[in-house]
Parts: sequence; C-alpha cells; structure tokens
Amino acid sequence: MTSPEQLPAGLPVPEDDGAADHLPGRTMPPVALTSTSGDTVRLHELGAGRAVLYLYPLSGRPDVDMPDGWNAIPGARGCTPEACGFRDHYKDLVDAGASTVFGLSSQDLDYQRELVERLRLPFAMLSDTAFRLAEALDLPTFTTHGLTLYKRHTLIVRDGAIEHVFYPIFPPDEHAHQVLGWLKDHPA
Repeated sequence: MTSPEQLPAGLPVPEDDGAADHLPGRTMPPVALTSTSGDTVRLHELGAGRAVLYLYPLSGRPDVDMPDGWNAIPGARGCTPEACGFRDHYKDLVDAGASTVFGLSSQDLDYQRELVERLRLPFAMLSDTAFRLAEALDLPTFTTHGLTLYKRHTLIVRDGAIEHVFYPIFPPDEHAHQVLGWLKDHPA
C-alpha cells in the first residue's frame, strides 16, 4: 500500500479524447448537491464571479487499498494530491478571482467528510453519487471494477456558464497551480 498523498513514478498520461469539448459556454444545469459543510449547493445558482469546480474519480485513504490496477488507468491516480494542491493554493485562487472552490466526486458524503477533515481542506466537497451533473452535461466518466467514476476535469464557471474546462489533467498534483495561472492570465 502506498500513501494516497504521493504520486508513484511512471503513471500513464491521459489523452484528450474530446469528451469535454462540448462544455465551454454551456449553462450550469439546475442540479442541487449536498456538500460536506451540510449545505445544499445549487450549481445553477453559484452566483456572480468565478467558481472553480474540480471533479475527480476516487480519493484514497491511507488504510484502504485502491482498486486493482488503479495506477494503470490513465488519469485515475492522484485525487488526494490534487485536493492538497487546491488546499495549498486556496487563498491564492480566491485572490486571483475565484469566488468559491468545490471538489466533486461520486463518493458519498461520509467518505468526503473524512477527506476534508484529514486533509484540512478549507473548502467543501460535493457528492454526486447519482451522477446528476454528469447526466445533465454529458460529463466524461469511466468504469472500472463495476464502479462508474468521474474522469478528472475542472470547470471554471462564470456567472452561471462554463467559461473554461481543464481536460485532461496531468499531473494532478500540479493542477491547482495550473488553474491559478489561468485565473491570473484571464482576469474577470
């Protein structure tokens, strides 16, 4: 078992399969998700400004093995390092114009609450166990070991519409810095 906070060497790089090409310009749908803070977040009502919504497949825990072959799936490994990056750059992201930051996966709220607490995340995670957002926007997903999971991608939502999409994402532990650079290069 390796630490979920570290990326092993030699991970396969995900290729752009075009699964997110249709997203820029789309209006956020009327999907309401429960957050780890206990609030209901209505994605079509994120408010004025820019929201960063990063979607990921499956965060690991130090005491639980990932599914067999997890490291061989392009883009699967790295959810915990990605969350740590958003944690570490959170203030910088807000200073660069992000009105809010959310992580989102299909994991249940109890699983995500443990992650928020263990990693001391300054933002809430959203749970979409029913893939309502994926269905409404035709978001990229994949299936492994009988589990359907989100492919890693990030939506920059501005005034209710998707302004920019990061997809595919690699390496995930540097992604928050990439989002920060984009926000700085594209002031609102």
